[in-house]
Amino acid sequence: MTWTGEETLLGFARALRAAGLPVTADRERTFLAACAAVGVSDRVGVYWAGRGTLCASPADLEPYDTVFTGWFGGTPMNAVTNQEVPRLSTVQADLTDGGTGGSQDGDDPVRAVASPTEVLRHRDVAGLSPQDRAELRRLFGTLRPHPPTRPARRHTGAHRGQVDGPATLRAQLKRMGEPAPVRYRRRDTRPRQVVLLIDVSGSMSSYADSLLRLAHTLVQAAPRSTEAFTMGTRLTRVTPALRERDPDRALLRAGEAVPDWSGGTRLGEMLGAFLDRWGRRGMARRAVVVILSDGWERDGTDVLAEQMRRLHALAHRVVWVNPHRGKPGYAPVQQGIVAALPYCDDFVAGHSMAAFEEMVEVVRGA
Repeated sequence: MTWTGEETLLGFARALRAAGLPVTADRERTFLAACAAVGVSDRVGVYWAGRGTLCASPADLEPYDTVFTGWFGGTPMNAVTNQEVPRLSTVQADLTDGGTGGSQDGDDPVRAVASPTEVLRHRDVAGLSPQDRAELRRLFGTLRPHPPTRPARRHTGAHRGQVDGPATLRAQLKRMGEPAPVRYRRRDTRPRQVVLLIDVSGSMSSYADSLLRLAHTLVQAAPRSTEAFTMGTRLTRVTPALRERDPDRALLRAGEAVPDWSGGTRLGEMLGAFLDRWGRRGMARRAVVVILSDGWERDGTDVLAEQMRRLHALAHRVVWVNPHRGKPGYAPVQQGIVAALPYCDDFVAGHSMAAFEEMVEVVRGA
């Protein structure tokens, strides 16, 4: 796998986030802009660019130095953190391909070093070896998804916000009419329903195992507000199987329940079956519906477009996860995708662990 300079810098930012630093998407963009200004081949420039954009407090400096040294290698920068910022041209190195560029002072060349786990996070899961798949199963255990929330009808007490007139009046009555502190309240929140529709047709067979593991992780995070279905030539509810805590046993139970593995696909018909049987019961109403499919439709696309229109009118948000979305050169030209995209709120990649993590964040923020 060939790493570009941007991928290396983004991987470093995400490694900082994993270490506990509050690295947001805005800070990542500012970091990339700063590195472009100083030059990605300048190790010292990249260090100070990251320290100025990715650190939020003095407490972040020590873990930042540790991650920087582990990610880019070379001499630890701790020795210069309390000194005057050196000139940005002191060290010349190639962070993109581990070239042989050296510093003006004759220092050893600096090479970007990505850990095997970080490399695996960005690899397409369809082409992994059995050993890599075993490591990928471990990475699924590190996911910590949080379900999206919606406002509840009830209120709860708060230190500020909307004045709670009845509570304030009751407090005054307890004081025999004497003035009492003003009470406040805020609208409570509840988990929003999430529905996963997973394509298990022949064109998705190389991704089905990983997508079901992802569904298992989401169901385990919110078992009462997450539902999962498989789609092929039939629609199968696999939520009860995925509520099994052990992921391997859960996938085995799901596999036994699904009768149409690696068969054809009738996305429009299956969406219609879901809406007719489950949507009218309220499962999809104001829910986040996630469709995990490459968009290949065996039948015509008119039915798919009509069912997507119905789904979009019913759901709070529709997210389409396509495993080919994150591959170089991909264009959404399949007839199924062309018919569905006008009714999708988000169109995201779903081919790697890093893409799964980003999808989880999209669902969380829906």
